[in-house]
Amino acid sequence: MPGRVVIVGASAAGLTTAEALRRRGYDGMLTLIGDEPHPPYDRPPLSKQVLAGIREPDHVVLRDEPALAGLGADLLLGQAATWLDVADRRVLLAGGSGVGYDALVIATGVAPRRLPGTDLTGVHVLRTLDDALSLRAQLLAGPKVVVVGAGFLGAEVAAVAREMGLDVTVADPLPVPMHRQFGERIGTLIAELHRDHGVMLRCGVGVAGFRSVDGRVVGVELADGSVLDADLVVLAVGAVPATGWLAGSGLPLGNGVECDDRCQAGPGIYAAGDVASWPNPHFGVRMRLEHRMNATEQGIAVAGNLLGDDKPFAPVPYFWTDQYATKIQAYGTFPPDAEFQLLSGDPGARRFVAAYGQHGTVTGVLGWNASPRELRALRQLVVDRTPWTTLPAAVGTAAAN
Repeated sequence: MPGRVVIVGASAAGLTTAEALRRRGYDGMLTLIGDEPHPPYDRPPLSKQVLAGIREPDHVVLRDEPALAGLGADLLLGQAATWLDVADRRVLLAGGSGVGYDALVIATGVAPRRLPGTDLTGVHVLRTLDDALSLRAQLLAGPKVVVVGAGFLGAEVAAVAREMGLDVTVADPLPVPMHRQFGERIGTLIAELHRDHGVMLRCGVGVAGFRSVDGRVVGVELADGSVLDADLVVLAVGAVPATGWLAGSGLPLGNGVECDDRCQAGPGIYAAGDVASWPNPHFGVRMRLEHRMNATEQGIAVAGNLLGDDKPFAPVPYFWTDQYATKIQAYGTFPPDAEFQLLSGDPGARRFVAAYGQHGTVTGVLGWNASPRELRALRQLVVDRTPWTTLPAAVGTAAAN
């Protein structure tokens, strides 16, 4: 058992790893390093309840002070890791200090992508609690809003801003919102949902640039030559794994920290959460997930493997999005070339469950305002790798269980 475990990243994945180690009986030295000054907090509410002002910042904290103290860990907050010395087994921090380790867990998450020409007043990204609070303060002034990007984050921000009564336009180069996540059919329904609430969608056209006056954004130029007037722009164009501090360390870095199926990237070094890339044996593909539930599940798996479990991490991903009064939940994966089949309900009534399949097996199930119980039962179709051709009978069996 390692004498000292250092976890870099003090959000959901890092905190979960620390708590799982203690639950498993690890009584050695434990250090949790975070680059933000805040105690560990939950990120999904930032683009929803926090941005809307219906949840205060202290209500997204993952653990209160007594619970954090009970971990018996050195909590180093507001201290960014700047370098990893693998040979000397040491993490260097901004300011020049360092922390030695016997085992290391990398849980540094992701950083939002920016676009050229966006270093302007009025242009926002949303990743941290401070980002959310700053953006909310600006939305309260009643600006004309342009959201660049129509994935999870962009769609959720657009919904909140529209519910605040603001003029909102969403621009995305793909034909419908959330196309990368769920494809054309569901994306078309999401587009209808936003249009029904008064959002203007400019999908199928990319962003060419940004207009400004005296350093403040005033418009977004699209590739077709049109210009969207804007007092405030939210960039929601994806994120990149926060691995800059690992450059030159010798660890395999690609789309994140590249681990094996035990989430191990090197001797005594593991990764968890948004930053981790690993081959998921259940689906037979390498994946990196930016989902809240994965941060928890992978943190638990890393703690177990660090203590000797030697088990592959093979989850069925679960994720969700809340937009207006609509909740979309999903289990599994949703490849761009997947087959699609309605399992129950009616898309016209905006309450249904559907399956996605690839290479002859069910890879994912999606529920739109569906019963959580029904959707959990149908998750078994993904777990069992149900053959696509047996889907009708399999649905009946899953629903009965």
